[in-house]
Amino acid sequence: MSKSFEIIERVGVSTISSSEAIKAVVKEANEQKRVGWFEVLEERGRVMDDGELEFQVTVKIGRKLN
Repeated sequence: MSKSFEIIERVGVSTISSSEAIKAVVKEANEQKRVGWFEVLEERGRVMDDGELEFQVTVKIGRKLN
């Protein structure tokens, strides 16, 4: 059994909250290949032209290698 992990970084985006951005990006990554763990590296946001807020979260994702 392998004890190695691959690590990828992804950016999740949501107009609802940082938490929703995290959930969305981790769920999407898990649908492609099982996620073992994740770490939030950075949170930021922006104000769009219409005044709505956009939350952006960079997440490090670890996946166990088979």
